[in-house]
Amino acid sequence: MKIVDIRETTASIASPIANAYIDFSKMTCSVVAVVTDVVRDGKPVVGYGFNSNGRYGQGPLLRDRFIPRLKEADPDSLIDAEHGTIDPFAVWRTLMTNEKPGGHGERSVAVGVIDMAVWDAVAKIAEKPLYRLLAERFGEGAPDERVWVYAAGGYYYPDKGLSALQDELKSYLDRGYREVKMKIGAVPLAEDLKRIEAALAVVDGDGARLCVDANGRFDTATALAYADAMAPYGLKWYEEAGDPLDYALQAEVSARYPGAMATGENLFSMQDARNLIRYGGMNPETDWLQFDCALSYGLVEYLRTLQMLKDNGWSSRRVVPHGGHQLSLNIAAGLHLGGNESYPDVFQPFGGFADGTPVEDGYVGLPDVPGIGFEAKAALYAVMKPLGE
Repeated sequence: MKIVDIRETTASIASPIANAYIDFSKMTCSVVAVVTDVVRDGKPVVGYGFNSNGRYGQGPLLRDRFIPRLKEADPDSLIDAEHGTIDPFAVWRTLMTNEKPGGHGERSVAVGVIDMAVWDAVAKIAEKPLYRLLAERFGEGAPDERVWVYAAGGYYYPDKGLSALQDELKSYLDRGYREVKMKIGAVPLAEDLKRIEAALAVVDGDGARLCVDANGRFDTATALAYADAMAPYGLKWYEEAGDPLDYALQAEVSARYPGAMATGENLFSMQDARNLIRYGGMNPETDWLQFDCALSYGLVEYLRTLQMLKDNGWSSRRVVPHGGHQLSLNIAAGLHLGGNESYPDVFQPFGGFADGTPVEDGYVGLPDVPGIGFEAKAALYAVMKPLGE
């Protein structure tokens, strides 16, 4: 058993949308195929991976550094003898050979893409859905059969007024979601408050069904001004108020804002996540953590992060990953996370879940197919399949 080839390409996930910091008109992602010599139904088992939105494709790092490093490794060093399969932990160690600690930026994304593909292959070799494999090896034995999801949208579009925002959010409710998220921070506070109030009208004035996301835009004074203005709304959460590495800002806002805070999608290692827990003033009873495995060195590192959270008194149920992709959905089900983000309309075909799987009262199930389940999402598999052939 061995990896016989690793292939990569860059795909577009461009959309005419913007958050408080960036527009997505030129957004790309990397897609990777890990080809093994294991044969199922007359074809080699191929694992697929990609990186989440918000970070661009990692082609140069993959081609020049990480794929050659893996290809040059002794195949026997990458085998999990206990389970008779490829060892994702050995693969990860090989990828990170001769890498200095710190600097958790773009390389964490490149490693995460390969890591996703390896786990897809491992679950396919075991002929199990990944969420069941994770529950058996690292969880409590049985996965959650359904996962809470919220609809992320409410971006700034050109000439998008309040009625268009409301129509978008209504469409999510019509598709089975109960909670929705919108962007803030790209317009003045007074204008954003009108947008929030328009969104609240869609969810019958129930702030617990609306999340807002500033995408790290604010300085401390602005973050606090928004916190004070939004406090009466009783929102589900106030997300990423300031720079993700400004733990002092996060702690100050957390101390003043009476509602739930959420952050973590732009922290790409266990060490950075630990610093947030140590210094960010986050409340393990009320706040939410949004680390995205596809951006943060993959599932191998994510398991370390979850263990760190447990050691610091955090339940895995307070973790709701960013990204809206199927790997995080598998992790949420297999390791009992609190839920998963969903992008019903943007970043397609990489966002979203298996075809024909309805969202019912804010929850979604998972397909009973080996691996992560990419083959059950036709538009996404059409992008991936040529890379594995």
